[in-house]
Amino acid sequence: MSEYHTPVLLKESVSALSIKPNGVYVDATFGGGGHSRAILEQLSAGGRLIAFDQDSDALANAPSDARLIPVHSNFRFVHNWVRYHGFEAVDGILADLGVSSHQFDTAERGFSFRFDAELDMRMNNEAQQSAKDIVNTYSEEALERIFREYGELNSSRQMARLICERRAAGAIATTGQLNAALEKALPSFAQHKYLAKVYQALRIEVNGEMQALERFMPMAVRSLAPDGILAVITYHSLEDRIVKNALRDAVSEGLMKKVTAKPVLPAEEEIAGNTRARSAKLRVAKRTEMNYK
Repeated sequence: MSEYHTPVLLKESVSALSIKPNGVYVDATFGGGGHSRAILEQLSAGGRLIAFDQDSDALANAPSDARLIPVHSNFRFVHNWVRYHGFEAVDGILADLGVSSHQFDTAERGFSFRFDAELDMRMNNEAQQSAKDIVNTYSEEALERIFREYGELNSSRQMARLICERRAAGAIATTGQLNAALEKALPSFAQHKYLAKVYQALRIEVNGEMQALERFMPMAVRSLAPDGILAVITYHSLEDRIVKNALRDAVSEGLMKKVTAKPVLPAEEEIAGNTRARSAKLRVAKRTEMNYK
């Protein structure tokens, strides 16, 4: 498990679910399976865990367990799949929105600027559009929008222009070529920080992450039984805003009650052992009986 991915806020998020041994739960983002394994440890033979991941590499890492129902799909379809597997509702849903360590650390997946590999970034490796397609076919205006909205970069216009100038001489096919194309827009004191934001923006666009999350949140609420728990771990302001606003709306409609008034943050010990946890926030809410079904 640790070689594939180190789960973030593991104890806090699984504890928040208040696992019932015979309950039905959803791990909306299986990834390395750390959260799923922790949930399975608390389930009896009658309990069930539906585990989603659109990355076939992740599901190949799933344990052989009769209580586990693997689903190779985007979590935006959570409600459809819960019903498909014969459940009216579930007792808890956990979503860890971070990219897995495996995806970042596997060079050929093209998620990281640290390796020189083909630009890919598809979480679903069967999807048609890759980061290479976006970099080489999107207009300068569209690239600027992506970098501004999803990377929150002040230099988005310059970056878009540099990419278009570079690709005019030949396709930008690799991470190394993209890094070189952007060099003039990267301040010497924060090159890695700026590249991380560029790659975040492209990854979000490739995988439609914001649209999937906006769809997932109301479907997750709809999938919960009364007193069912929704726990979501976010890693950057864009997705945290969507989660926070969706929970606020659900609370105002009487569908949910907040369990955590403020997001739960990782302890300093966890951050010291896993730097990818430093920006994580856990938000938890409970389903009410109002408007159930």
